[in-house]
Amino acid sequence: MNEKELEVAAKIKSMVSENLNIPEEELDYEIPLFGEGIGLDSVDSLEIISCIDNEYGVVMTGVPKEHFYNITSLTKYVIEHM
Repeated sequence: MNEKELEVAAKIKSMVSENLNIPEEELDYEIPLFGEGIGLDSVDSLEIISCIDNEYGVVMTGVPKEHFYNITSLTKYVIEHM
């Protein structure tokens, strides 16, 4: 990742940790956020959508689930749509 991607990824990681009460040490940029990974659900995805919209002005409502796979995929989507 380049410097901008690392900055956005770190912010998303922090938002996920703070808003969904997941210790940051359990998160890395590649761990799956849903299913067998962290185990988030659709309600959690709404929180992520809200945080990204508020922080970056990127609307993620209706975005395909592959963009929610992990922090790296979220970061790439946000940077492409900022």
